[in-house]
Amino acid sequence: MSEQRSSSTRLDLEAAEKLERSIDGELRFRPLSGWVAGAVSFVLVALSVFHYYTAGFGIMTEHWHKAIHLAAVLGLIFLLFPGGLFSIGPRMGGVPLGDWVFAGAVVTATLYLPLVFDELTFRIGMPNTTDVVMGTIMIVLVLEAVRRAMGWVLPMIVGIFILYGVFGNLLSGVLAHPGADWAGFVNHVYMTGEGIFGIPAKVVSTFVFHFVLFGVIATRMGLGQFFIDLATIIAGRYPGGPAKVAVLSSAMFGSISGSSIANTVTTGSLTIPAMKRIGYKPHFAGGVEAAASAGGQITPPIMGAAAFVMIEFLEIPLTTLLLAAAVPAAMHFWGVFVQVHFEAKRLGLRGMEPDELPKLWPTLRDGWPTVIPLVILVWTIVSGYTPYLAAFYGITACVVIGFINPRNRLTLKDLWIALDTGARYAIAVGAAAAAVGMVVGVVTLTGAGFRISFIVTQAAAQTAAFFSPVFDFMPAGFGSIEGLTLFLTLLFIAIVCMLMGAGIPTTALYIVLAAIAAPAITQLGVPPIAAHLFVLYFGILADLTPPVCVSAYAAAGIAGANPFRTGLTAFRLGIAKATVPFVFAYAPVMLIVVDGFNWPDFLIVVTTCATGVLLIGIGLTGYAFTHMGLLSQALLVLSALLMIAPNGPLALVGAAIAAPVLMWNFLRSRRVRAPALGE
Repeated sequence: MSEQRSSSTRLDLEAAEKLERSIDGELRFRPLSGWVAGAVSFVLVALSVFHYYTAGFGIMTEHWHKAIHLAAVLGLIFLLFPGGLFSIGPRMGGVPLGDWVFAGAVVTATLYLPLVFDELTFRIGMPNTTDVVMGTIMIVLVLEAVRRAMGWVLPMIVGIFILYGVFGNLLSGVLAHPGADWAGFVNHVYMTGEGIFGIPAKVVSTFVFHFVLFGVIATRMGLGQFFIDLATIIAGRYPGGPAKVAVLSSAMFGSISGSSIANTVTTGSLTIPAMKRIGYKPHFAGGVEAAASAGGQITPPIMGAAAFVMIEFLEIPLTTLLLAAAVPAAMHFWGVFVQVHFEAKRLGLRGMEPDELPKLWPTLRDGWPTVIPLVILVWTIVSGYTPYLAAFYGITACVVIGFINPRNRLTLKDLWIALDTGARYAIAVGAAAAAVGMVVGVVTLTGAGFRISFIVTQAAAQTAAFFSPVFDFMPAGFGSIEGLTLFLTLLFIAIVCMLMGAGIPTTALYIVLAAIAAPAITQLGVPPIAAHLFVLYFGILADLTPPVCVSAYAAAGIAGANPFRTGLTAFRLGIAKATVPFVFAYAPVMLIVVDGFNWPDFLIVVTTCATGVLLIGIGLTGYAFTHMGLLSQALLVLSALLMIAPNGPLALVGAAIAAPVLMWNFLRSRRVRAPALGE
């Protein structure tokens, strides 16, 4: 039996990565053969080593560092990703001749700038013909690279911004701007630091790549397995144990992966079958894992790639963002955990049997060394060093411990695979960063961020003025025109975030929304860090929202469930992620790092929010002490929303509604138990 337990709780990383590649469009690489396969793998490993070396021993001149990074990333995309009709000509090693040409052209256009960097000082604003030709090649091939790696949606959106930047003079009203000729546009987005080589490319080349690599190597050397075993020991024995293990292990694994899909397929390959074994329906099992795994991108200390872009946009230390993100992330996992618990009670599900659980001492004995790299990484960040130096120390510790740990030893082959895999995971993000850099460039060129913010806030203000008489009874700050304007602005932007997130990866979506949507929120008095976290949260929520819901698709594939139904369940389980952002927008004190922070307000907001998340979980599940009817469920959901709202009088009203409902449910449970005990 011990052998059965061991095999059922061990991660099969190769199988998980294969499943992830089949679901995640960013990892659907073409098969290569012969010397080309070896050469591409060598370049991928060399790219990882380049970033590792520069992180520890000094990043070279910024324009060269970004150019080398982008040249390798974009060139590899044309070799690794099929291009459909754009892939033409005879093949060499599985790569069509046309793609070799594209790869060579994009590498040339990328390296052209640093090669003529000294001359550019005298040509900025007055590009010559070669500059315009190289810039045009770069713009077109960046869009094509993103199309291959991520589909049509993102390049279409970037294309719309390009058209707006060039032809905005043909518009009228608020959106009109003087426009720019093609040479001027190329000059701005190609030759300056405001476009392709702007903040997004800088962040990916100096932060994101390193942390992706750390997560891959840490998982390979056993940290992911240790997290899963530890979560199983803590929560596995309780009712609905495997589902609670899914929540805890996803929270811990998400802290190093920063990827919803990677989190889902890695932890879900173990937790979803276990959930089904004890009685959870397939769509619910998949929904639990998808909802919990969607927290990976908001969970410190790694978070997702978007977090590193955020610290550059906001010009704040990473430690500030990690502290701000801690409580909202905890609220997300608390919300999933609550619903998992009451669903298990409602269905009368058992926990895991003792022989299904790992043993505490062997788990700690074998696994504690794998935590050292994460501790070193976090300590380095907290000590005030740069994030990429923290990643360097973390990766170094992973490799050293992986090679000397006798119970989970890394081999040279494992290290090669990890370096290859880490680069593969990062290249699509690198291409997206180059593409959305053009969006940022258009915003700075045309002032589109201010223009769009004005349109959104004006629409919200007019709607608020129309409805304000209906909400006069609400407390100050909520029923006023100003309060309603803020609420409607947040609501409009949340809807846009989820709609756009249906076809754009989180990092790219965040960069776009940070440029055009976050300013609308900050104009209404919300602190910038709260505004940026708001758009990030709702962008990530698209991973759970049908019809796309990529995390839910991954979980449904493991569970053998309907993806749409799994997505709806995941959205319901992750409802805290849709409510908590409104809390820290109205009460930024939840984020700790804002001006005016004080402990009494913080504790009140966190307590009422956590209670509201608990109540909404009970209401949506329909079970507290015993089963409850639809009216009781509706009243609890209403009370939960009032409790979550960061306003004292509303919280008291919510508590007054919830108390008799829960008391009645408790008394009913006693009456139900009494006859059973008498029998």
